[in-house]
Amino acid sequence: MTAVTRFFKTFLLWELLKGMRLTGKNFFARKVTISYPEEKTPQSPRFRGLHALRRYPNGEERCIACKLCEAVCPALAITIDCEEREDGTRRTTRYDIDLFKCIYCGLCEESCPVDSIVETHVHEFHFEQRGEQIITKQELLAIGDKYEQEIAERRALDAPYR
Repeated sequence: MTAVTRFFKTFLLWELLKGMRLTGKNFFARKVTISYPEEKTPQSPRFRGLHALRRYPNGEERCIACKLCEAVCPALAITIDCEEREDGTRRTTRYDIDLFKCIYCGLCEESCPVDSIVETHVHEFHFEQRGEQIITKQELLAIGDKYEQEIAERRALDAPYR
């Protein structure tokens, strides 16, 4: 670049003019920003959010305490304790998920042979106190009961891809 060209580009503030041209070009373009609480973006039916434990239609919990989800979890976020019941079946006495450790990979959901643990579409949750990030079995069952209809609909939409 010659000294004369460099002088004129510096004198005329060439970089500033290029920036203003880009700003002017995008000033009248369609805006893509949304107002989050009022407007929401569409979600994939395969979105993975808050965990839930499901029940059978008769009200019995589905989890058979096989501990596959605990074994497959790469973040070691799931803790399961179990005991044998009077009828000889195993059920969980403790099923905790630490949501700070969880990476929402969906491996727990894929490994479950009875479709007990699922990840819902719920992504709007928060914690105010230390220790609230650990979700217990009763809380997971309550989430599953609350969103069972939506979970079933999303599982039906996802069925062709499984």
